[in-house]
Amino acid sequence: MFSLISAGVAPGVALLSYFYLKDEYEAEPLSFVLRMFFFGALLVFPIMFIEYVLAAEGIVSSPAAEAFFSAALLEEFVKWFVVYFFVYDHDEFDEPYDGIVYSASVSLGFATLENILYLLANGVDTAIARALLPVSSHALFAVIMGFYFGKAKFAGRKRHYYLWASFLLPFFLHGVYDWILLAQKQWGYYMGPFMLILWWVALRKVKQAKESVRIEKMPSVKSQA
Repeated sequence: MFSLISAGVAPGVALLSYFYLKDEYEAEPLSFVLRMFFFGALLVFPIMFIEYVLAAEGIVSSPAAEAFFSAALLEEFVKWFVVYFFVYDHDEFDEPYDGIVYSASVSLGFATLENILYLLANGVDTAIARALLPVSSHALFAVIMGFYFGKAKFAGRKRHYYLWASFLLPFFLHGVYDWILLAQKQWGYYMGPFMLILWWVALRKVKQAKESVRIEKMPSVKSQA
């Protein structure tokens, strides 16, 4: 049991640690990050219940509806809602990169508990595949969400545009991810390129967010010199 839970927890914690440690200038309070992580984990139960009801009542009856409505829309909206209402106006959200840290903490909390429950039901043999696909994809959707949250908070004029992007882009990508799994018999041929592109886009967003923080910090560094 311990090895199974460890296998379920490890990918999410590793990915969260990676994005957390990328914050080179002013690390976020670990207590707040972990609070959002556990908050994200708690989202699993109401979302699982709603998804069960949607399936049982026949509201979602096609792979596309299940992918984009039951999974992507529901999961990404709830995670977006939590970041927007509990983090976006918080004093600790004071740099563009912080959006990535907090979005990743909520999303990976969700992905970690979901992963543990899946491994308990299906066995530890699926742990590697789960780490490479569902857990990492949740993290990458969160990076894109958090990047645009950061843009919305600090860009000024295009605030509403970036807030829409912070939800719509992760929703669309999540929907495509699930549609590939549900609708494509040879899904492996499509999922490999999709995940490579998703990693490339997410890491590019991490770099851009860090660069914006560096530029923001430059005047204070020069004044100290």
